[in-house]
Amino acid sequence: MGFGQRGGDRGGSRFSSGPREMHKATCSDCGKECTVPFKPSDGKPVYCRDCYQNHKKF
Repeated sequence: MGFGQRGGDRGGSRFSSGPREMHKATCSDCGKECTVPFKPSDGKPVYCRDCYQNHKKF
């Protein structure tokens, strides 16, 4: 009962369909300010949506 129903928030589930926490970042390529769904860490490049498409390899 209640396991498959949507509605009540049991809190803290990383698989919830709620809004993601966004963090401000500066693109490592073009220098444009953007937001990303993870906390940027020092030493790792962060790309805006446009530059990310250029770096993504298929």
